[in-house]
Amino acid sequence: MRHRNAGYKLGRNTSHRRAVLRSLVTSIVLNDRIETTITKAKASRPLVEKMITLGKRGDVHARRQAAAYLMTPESVDRLFAVVAPRYGARNGGYSRITRTGARKGDAAEMAFIELLGAEQELNEKAQKRAETRAKKREELQKQLEEQNAAAAADEAPKSEE
Repeated sequence: MRHRNAGYKLGRNTSHRRAVLRSLVTSIVLNDRIETTITKAKASRPLVEKMITLGKRGDVHARRQAAAYLMTPESVDRLFAVVAPRYGARNGGYSRITRTGARKGDAAEMAFIELLGAEQELNEKAQKRAETRAKKREELQKQLEEQNAAAAADEAPKSEE
């Protein structure tokens, strides 16, 4: 029986589970949204909320506690400068888990875990990615047309001879 055994084991030993959760929390703080399995999302949600609460406190001790848990200094800076101020008037409930369906390879139930209020930043990132893709597509199309024109120019004199 699992009476009073809270938390998720995630099929890993203690050190591996802690490393996976630290990595997930760091990625969420850096990217505002990640896709993972539902169980990992549910396991990482309270940890993300604790990190944001530390960020809202904002003192040196809170920064050191966050730095001890998060994997990169950039994530700590982003937590205190960007993420935590977003939730100044909010008491908890900083994240959302949205189910996305089964993964193709092993049919694991997948979900997005995202920070609330980050929709504008995520939309800007997606728009920037779309613009970059369109620019690359145009450049590739130009190169293809130039190659076709060069090939056609090479073939034309040979057929006359």
